[in-house]
Amino acid sequence: MRFEELEISGVFALELEPVQDSRGFFAGTYSRAELAEHGIDLDVVQASVSFNERRGTLRGMHLQRPPHEEAKLVRCVAGAVHDVVVDLRPGSPTQLRWLALELSAKRRNALYIPPGLAHGFVTLENGCELEYLISAAYEPSAATGVRWDDPALGIEWPLEPAVISERDAAFPDLDVAAVTERGAAALP
Repeated sequence: MRFEELEISGVFALELEPVQDSRGFFAGTYSRAELAEHGIDLDVVQASVSFNERRGTLRGMHLQRPPHEEAKLVRCVAGAVHDVVVDLRPGSPTQLRWLALELSAKRRNALYIPPGLAHGFVTLENGCELEYLISAAYEPSAATGVRWDDPALGIEWPLEPAVISERDAAFPDLDVAAVTERGAAALP
């Protein structure tokens, strides 16, 4: 795999390095050793899938409060999504910054998201499916998030959501001072 560290420390875009022959290709999608070479310790505890029927479906911006933070390796295996992360780590030089990357089945790329970052996406096509490798078991009592259109973040989305859950739409505005000091622990 090829690794590119992005503008937020610890966030990596991963590209496959396929070995091709007359049958097609073969490529690794997860290697603890390769991840470790880039300072990533992703001990996979859970794998999940997200299927999204309609273009314009928005999920996010999700994360888990301490001590249940989770790192994620996210790959789009059908369709294409505009994937976004927001740095909510206290003391991070990129705190409250966001970045976006298109993940697509055609490119077969992935995004590594370290603990303490909120994650979300909007589907760019019908029938999008994402696979997640996750470092911690889901803990419902620790689940939280920030609103996709919070003015304090100013995330630029390529399209207005057509489908969004009530929960995701109802996340409150960030208390920027509290998040700056305590990160995700300050979220309701």
